[in-house]
Amino acid sequence: MSKQVWKAGTMVYPLPAVMVSCGDMSNSNILTVAWTGTICSDPAMTYISIRPERYSYNLIKDSGEFVINLTTKELAKATDWCGVKSGKDVDKFKEMNLTKEKAEFVNCPLIKESPVSIECKVEDIKELGSHHMFIARVLSVDIDEKYMDENGRFCFEKSNPIAYSHGQYFTLGEFIGKFGFSVKK
Repeated sequence: MSKQVWKAGTMVYPLPAVMVSCGDMSNSNILTVAWTGTICSDPAMTYISIRPERYSYNLIKDSGEFVINLTTKELAKATDWCGVKSGKDVDKFKEMNLTKEKAEFVNCPLIKESPVSIECKVEDIKELGSHHMFIARVLSVDIDEKYMDENGRFCFEKSNPIAYSHGQYFTLGEFIGKFGFSVKK
């Protein structure tokens, strides 16, 4: 056998490392999450999975909304710091010099320094074990205009996005092709 057999675990890596903002403009928090992703494209649905003992858990459960803020190499320190400090003890926006920005469809703030902020409304909570999954409808995708090109294409790669894998952060690599390149003539 050429592969080692390990006990069941989480091995779908890399994942986006995101900062989730929650609460409201006066009582907000940031939680770093790697358990997130797309569930459905029509309607646009996403999820985040959080341990119930985390400070942000009840902020999200009670309000029924949150914002997924994508992260960059420049935001790596803030991303990590917001994942190891508790919002019950510190103001993460203040400590990491992040700017609250009013959202269009939810009451919780966007992180202005994030290239993409995804406004979400919770539709269901699945209690799965160590983490509970907040299944949410995407209400809006807010994109920093500095990453748009002259043709209206969003150039996310210019923001130096980061990913998380086995406890480590990485920048993304080089462009190798776009969807369908393998069959294009």
